[in-house]
Order: sequence, then C-alpha cells, then structure tokens
Amino acid sequence: MNITNLKIAIAEPSFVIRSGFEVILKRTHNIKIQLIEIPSAELLIDTVKKMQPDLLFINPLFLGNFELLRLKEHINTPIRYIALVSSLLDPATLSQYDENINIYDSVEDIEQKLERLNEQNEEKDNAEEQQTLSTREKEIVVCVVKGMTNREIADKLFLSTHTVITHRRNIARKLQIRSASGLTIYAIVNKLVELDEINHPHAEI
Repeated sequence: MNITNLKIAIAEPSFVIRSGFEVILKRTHNIKIQLIEIPSAELLIDTVKKMQPDLLFINPLFLGNFELLRLKEHINTPIRYIALVSSLLDPATLSQYDENINIYDSVEDIEQKLERLNEQNEEKDNAEEQQTLSTREKEIVVCVVKGMTNREIADKLFLSTHTVITHRRNIARKLQIRSASGLTIYAIVNKLVELDEINHPHAEI
C-alpha cells in the first residue's frame, strides 16, 4: 500500500524522543512523510491550526491538566490524535486517542499503524464525498423527482443531454441510490423538494 504526503506533527518536549521518533518514521517503507516539530505546549494549538497535519502525535503528559477533548475543541480541525507513549499511562487516558504508539514499537509496528490510520482517513473522506452533492447535482435531483426527462432537464439547466446523464450517474454513485423512488425520499428528507412538487418520477435514475 502506498501512502503519500502524510503530514505528521510531533508534540513532544524531549528532543531525544522527538528526534528518535522522526528517524524511525523516515525509515518506514512506502510512506512519504512531512514532519512538523512542536517542542512546547505553548506552540501546540497555533502550530496545528496553521499547518493542519493529518496526524498529531502527542505525548499525553505534554498536555498537563489540559484534557484532549478540550484540545480538540480548540483546534477544531479533522485530524487524528495519536498518543506517543514513553511511560506508563492510564488506559482511560489512552482510550481518548485514535491510536497509540509506544517508543518501544518496531518500525514495522509503526508502519502498520500508520497505514491503518491512513486507510481510516480515506474511508472517511470517501464516505463524506459520497454524501455530498454539488449545487448542480441537487438541481438535477429536483428535476428528476419532478418527473422531467433528460432532454427537459438539459433544456431547463442549459446543459447537454450527455452532461445530464453524467450528472445522474454521479448522483447514483454518491448516494448509492438506483431508483427514482429512493431519490425522491432523499430529496424530501433533505428538503430539496416539497411533496406537492413531485410528479411521478421515472423508475430508474
């Protein structure tokens, strides 16, 4: 599996641990990593907001009395939090993180964890992409549930029939809805149309 341009921030006060962990990350196979060092808690929030890493490796002791939940609220960006464990920690503390990496983990262990995290990110991105329709796609959904043909939709929206068909295929792929009745339910639930606007849509989208 290939992972490219994975941006990782390391929040760890110890130069020795931070540097050693960076060396290990650079030794992983098939992973291109951009590293960001955060040596002090004072720089943590501003650096993460500015650099927007994919993963934040953080020593839980780095936070002190500042809880991870509060940190997430302050940062408010879609990144994953990985505990960088260098000492014995309470399992309840570690459970708040998406993953944890111990300083005694092998390069293979770390690589496997990184790949798993990257796969989870891709699945999340795909799920979000599937649920998100563009403005034009929403307009076509409305036309479809109103019972308009591809030619009528093309004329109304000043598109070619081929473009309308392409949009409809994309809509079906994103929503995983293959019938007009299913699309009608989607349009009603998402307030794209009112019930009195629906006019016997076609069987397939």
